[in-house]
Amino acid sequence: MLVLAAIALILPAYFQSAVGTTTQGLDRLSVSISIVLLLAYLLNLAFALVTHRALFAGSHEADEGKAQPSKARAISVLAGTTVGIAWMSEILVGTIEPATHELGLSKIFVGVFVVAVMGNAVEHATAIFAAMKDRMDLSLSIAIGSSVQIALFVAPVLVLASLFLGPLPMDLAFPAGLVLLVLVSVLITAQVANDGRSDWLEGIQLLTIYLVLGLTLFFVPANSTSSH
Repeated sequence: MLVLAAIALILPAYFQSAVGTTTQGLDRLSVSISIVLLLAYLLNLAFALVTHRALFAGSHEADEGKAQPSKARAISVLAGTTVGIAWMSEILVGTIEPATHELGLSKIFVGVFVVAVMGNAVEHATAIFAAMKDRMDLSLSIAIGSSVQIALFVAPVLVLASLFLGPLPMDLAFPAGLVLLVLVSVLITAQVANDGRSDWLEGIQLLTIYLVLGLTLFFVPANSTSSH
């Protein structure tokens, strides 16, 4: 699914470079791809929760004997958490924008690293705790699942919502630099997920790549056109 998401986000950039930015075809393409991605996301949920749920059921010994929460409680906790995260995100965005201008940081650095890390802090902590318990399959699923959700659900929803709420329609044509980062990230993720093992050196390599990407975006000028 991650490869599918990457391809769907890369193709609008190719379309833009081929036909230019003065055509309405890019908007129609973005809407069409968004609908396809949402359908793929729904089918992915059906695969994981309905038709092949046994493949995703945990079998770790630590889970045995534990009482499972009721569906009503799980839904209520999820709903409350969603509202709380939305409220905190509004506070974060309103607070970080003045600091961004004051420090001269580019929007792409703030969006890709600062907001992404702070907004998903709980998710990152869960993945780390799972890895510390030697549950690397769960840790990797959390990390990859988050990216898939952003690409297949959040981005398409934003594109469709911009048709009614935004001053201008949003498209999926990202700058060439960001498209390259997406492609590199997918290749690295595929290599990590397919080798069937994990060790501390592999973790150091991933952290090094993340640090290099962060340094690269940190030195992008704040007024760069690729930041918009």
